[in-house]
Amino acid sequence: MSASAAPAKVHQLVSAFVDAPDDRLDAEFGQLTGELWRDGAATGLALPAAQELAGRFEALDDRRRGYAAVLLGLLVETEYPSTDGPIATAAGTGLDVYADLAGGRDQGDPLFLALCYLLAHFPAARERVLAAAGQARLHEDDYSRLDRALATLDPEHPVLGRVFPSPAAWQRYGAEGDFDKRWIEAMSPEEVVRGWRADTGTAFAGLGAKAYWAVRNWTSPAVPAEIDFPPDAQVIRAAEPAVNLFDTHGPALRCPGCGGAFEVAARRARCTGCDTAYPISAGILDLTKTMAGDEADDFDFMVAETPGMTLFYERIARPNFLRLCGSNWDDAVTTGIEDDYLARHVSPVEGPVLDLGCGAGRWTGVLADTVGAERVIALDATGPMLSMLRARLAGVPAIRSGAAPLPFKDASLGAVLCWNALQAFPDPPAAVAEVGRCLRPGGTFTVMTFRNSDDPVYRHFVAAHTPAEYRVGPRPFDPDALRQLLADAGLRIREEWGPGTFVFFTAERA
Repeated sequence: MSASAAPAKVHQLVSAFVDAPDDRLDAEFGQLTGELWRDGAATGLALPAAQELAGRFEALDDRRRGYAAVLLGLLVETEYPSTDGPIATAAGTGLDVYADLAGGRDQGDPLFLALCYLLAHFPAARERVLAAAGQARLHEDDYSRLDRALATLDPEHPVLGRVFPSPAAWQRYGAEGDFDKRWIEAMSPEEVVRGWRADTGTAFAGLGAKAYWAVRNWTSPAVPAEIDFPPDAQVIRAAEPAVNLFDTHGPALRCPGCGGAFEVAARRARCTGCDTAYPISAGILDLTKTMAGDEADDFDFMVAETPGMTLFYERIARPNFLRLCGSNWDDAVTTGIEDDYLARHVSPVEGPVLDLGCGAGRWTGVLADTVGAERVIALDATGPMLSMLRARLAGVPAIRSGAAPLPFKDASLGAVLCWNALQAFPDPPAAVAEVGRCLRPGGTFTVMTFRNSDDPVYRHFVAAHTPAEYRVGPRPFDPDALRQLLADAGLRIREEWGPGTFVFFTAERA
């Protein structure tokens, strides 16, 4: 396309969006965005479009301003880490308009949220932007994301990490910074820069995802509830059970190394095949470490260091994760809805019932109420989570292990639950295959996870929380690929439900 033809096409595209009836607005925005922006990169039409959108911004109604603010933010972001490139300069001609429009609006106003996302890309105007946002009007989580997005790196005293779900959430938690200081000091200058940019991208994406959802639905997101944290001394810890909790489930277990059967005693499980022994402490069988003779190693799950982290995950990180990955910004999918789905669809045949990726045991408790605690066994790779679970559920044994291989014999389990965990496993296909191997015929696999959004902009915001060079994060599924994984494992879907970008399903072993 010639340079002279580009502005004409841009004008046509922008006008089609601006003049669209309300019931066509989302579709026309998608068409416009697809011509200017693809998978985080600007097309050749982006610069003249930024100029036209900035020039026409003040004349738009609020709903079209909301969409335009999101699109301008996306286009400016394509130049990051540069903040004064040609697109940023073009979009920045409207900075006075954006800031004036942001003033005096309510914290949940969709346009206000979209303007904050756009304004987050202009660090040179940091003080003006923060004044326009107004800390008293913008929710503290969003204000802290905006503040972080506008910050500049101090290479002598870098502050990295703790951006999701928001810097303010971590400040409320009051987490000790010594651990952060140690790993940051071990980084090279290049790694520090990469980490800083990754965190900035996460701050952009947190603002953008919430704003885009609000604009598309033209409604205010739910306001997160205030959360109190007990002092570390009040965090419950697991105690030694009075009985061997693995007596009942021992026959279903197998060695993760050689596949041999276990002999289970009060303090250890020994493989009869390779003679490897694994420690049991406080009702937790740890398959991530071995032991010499009959003496267990110190079985410290770091709870003494970070006992409150399990509560932070459960009370703050998890709800925000569901808002982001489930498009649940209105909190429409509640914990009560989750509980009800689980209770109605877990349908075990004979054998133990596994909670795979159990975390701190919130849904293990629902599972135990549904099928009986004596049938349940919990598995997770994270020690502090299991310690909290055991303290909550005294009658449920736990295993510290990965999901592939699973430490169970073929066709030994009556049912498997995997709640908000499958997308976080290092190798989901291997984990699903293992579930298929371990389930008895007729046993159920009940799952809550997430799918990729059909919308490329929202998909971008989710993916931007997981920059490949810095951190591993959620990996929502392609629905067809997930169904194929289940079929390959001998599992047939018998019920499926998908509000937002959630995926709830129950599959049965053939």
